[in-house]
Amino acid sequence: MKLDTILAARDFGEAAANAKAADKMGFDAIWNTESQHEPFMPLAVAATVTKRAKLGTAVALAFPRSPMIVAYTAWDLQASSNGRFILGLGTQVKGHNERRFSVKWESPGRKLREVILALRAIWDSWQNRMALNFTGEFYRFTLMTPFFDPGPIPNPRVPVYIAAVNRYMCRLAGELCDGVHVHPFHSVKYLREVMIPNLEAGAAKAGRSRGDVELATSAFVIAGDSRREIDEGRESARRQIAFYASTRTYKPVLDAHGWGEVCQRLSDKAAAGDWSGMAREITDEMLDEYSVAGSPAEIPQKIKARYEGILDRLSFYTPFRPGECDARWRRLVRAFNG
Repeated sequence: MKLDTILAARDFGEAAANAKAADKMGFDAIWNTESQHEPFMPLAVAATVTKRAKLGTAVALAFPRSPMIVAYTAWDLQASSNGRFILGLGTQVKGHNERRFSVKWESPGRKLREVILALRAIWDSWQNRMALNFTGEFYRFTLMTPFFDPGPIPNPRVPVYIAAVNRYMCRLAGELCDGVHVHPFHSVKYLREVMIPNLEAGAAKAGRSRGDVELATSAFVIAGDSRREIDEGRESARRQIAFYASTRTYKPVLDAHGWGEVCQRLSDKAAAGDWSGMAREITDEMLDEYSVAGSPAEIPQKIKARYEGILDRLSFYTPFRPGECDARWRRLVRAFNG
């Protein structure tokens, strides 16, 4: 299992400094999210100051962008990083697409499938000097003149990961993708009983196997040198888990443990702005199921005991920041790399 990290940066200067430090620290990959900032540009900066760590989006939203725009961006990042880029895509939920991005919400599974196929058709056109001729249900790309063709690059195979929770997306990942971004709100039971069987079914459809698809996640890991530090970390994780569990899209993760009714209570409290009440809905039993806690010395073994043979890549939900607990991070990286 490889240990990655999330790129914590408020601006490009911080992105460069933090990516360079993460690369030097020995993290295998540096992932950038799309939340308060655009996901691709900080990775472009990171590509100029790193040498070995992979660089990827976890995740970039697929539908607010034309696949052509994504194709150009990914191609440039792949070339600039000497083949270290991973394109992670996600759908987000209906409300954010319609109300935050003003994008029509339509058949997200089928549409994401078509995005992936369109991207590969565009990249093939550039790499092999082929005519571009992609026509689907949602997208049509049939024009690529030499003036707009960036041409071949040394590492043309851009890995594509997708964020997956439901059965369809897991099967899609197994059929077409190089990896899956497992949502931070997950459990081993859900992975074993829902995600992996559907991923394997999708892989079998395409003549592939589970080993052809990496599973990566950002997990709720609470490492503390004292009981107080661990308890504070658990309460922070409890609040974040309550936020995720209030979204109906993630109700199946609760259903797997018989806790599905909690989703509605959380949703009602979120609508009322009762944030402290939401956290109280997450019991200690639930918190233990959805997070890992312990001393820094205990954490590597606890993570491996939980995820070995299931996940291929893992980062902590709390990202690495240079100058904060560097010695602790160094020991953790050594434990995974050893």
